[in-house]
Amino acid sequence: MEVQDDIEVVGEAAEGAEGVALAEELKPDVVLMDVKMPGMDGVEALRKLRELDNPARVLIVTSFTEQRTVVPALRAGAAGYVYKDVDPDALAGAIRSVHAGHILLQPEVAVALLSQEEGGTGQGRGGTLTEREREVLGLIADGRSNREIARALVLSEKTVKTHVSNILMKLDLADRTQAALWAVRHGVTR
Repeated sequence: MEVQDDIEVVGEAAEGAEGVALAEELKPDVVLMDVKMPGMDGVEALRKLRELDNPARVLIVTSFTEQRTVVPALRAGAAGYVYKDVDPDALAGAIRSVHAGHILLQPEVAVALLSQEEGGTGQGRGGTLTEREREVLGLIADGRSNREIARALVLSEKTVKTHVSNILMKLDLADRTQAALWAVRHGVTR
């Protein structure tokens, strides 16, 4: 990657366990992770980071596009998914986007996720959302951060966080990525 004034590489690891240890030691804002690595794979490393309550946002950078690879990574808490052949400026943009709280998926990944049948997660529960929660959910589906949602709806970030928590609880979803996919699948967009 070309030199980017606002991005600093603080560490590199060759395999998952080493990556988890470095992320715990260095506390980066964003971790770039491959799905396939020797030893502990990227999905397991991501799960381990979440178990350790590591706040780093994880951007998957890989050449694997199959649903059986993509879906577990996103369910484990990845904030984005890009391909290794992404151009350096686009990768820098992806890092910035994920750092800002956005969800970032390549179009093919989003299509694969939308076409996958999930065993009822959140199905039929959209009616339990308030109108404001539906507005917030629509903005999540647009990839907006809590700060951007707060500005758009003239709310405090704390209020937006409360709405996001309520949405996840009511729809029985694990994270914003699942909420965004649910919103697109069920036509809750702005």
